[in-house]
Amino acid sequence: MNTAPSDTLAERLKAIRLLLLDVDGVLTDGSIVYDDAGSEIKTFNVRDGLGVRLLMLAGIQVGIATGRRSKALLHRCANLKITMIFDGLASKSGVLTAINTQTGISANEIAYIGDDLMDISLMQKVGVSIAVADAHPLVISAAHMVSSFPGGKGAVREVCEMILKARGLWDDILLKVV
Repeated sequence: MNTAPSDTLAERLKAIRLLLLDVDGVLTDGSIVYDDAGSEIKTFNVRDGLGVRLLMLAGIQVGIATGRRSKALLHRCANLKITMIFDGLASKSGVLTAINTQTGISANEIAYIGDDLMDISLMQKVGVSIAVADAHPLVISAAHMVSSFPGGKGAVREVCEMILKARGLWDDILLKVV
């Protein structure tokens, strides 16, 4: 993170019941590779994946909100057991109503990690908005916090650990996995 979390940020993180993630530029480094057959290939960070699993092990839900559709994403979500997937979104902020209807989780109990301009509208409505280190400057300005790591390179893991620590769950989770 750019700075140590403030008491306000720590209090906000304590309330988080759902981490919502953008994909391209957050779970990946933003690169999209196509093979000769036109299939899309994405690279995901295994450490980010463990962070997601740790959150879910602690009872904190994880979801996806992305403007694109991708079979690679669906495979990654299946691997991580993420079932809350909102893809092909023209506007991301609309997912908050669907999430509340499906889960009872309110916007102030959601943390969202984004990297680009499409993310700002959702970032402005959630309890904790996070920009990856290499996010667009306007996204960084809209964020409550900025990760130390770029998208696809550990930013998600960093946020997962911060949420677990703020909620006092870190030591218990370590006992389950170490």
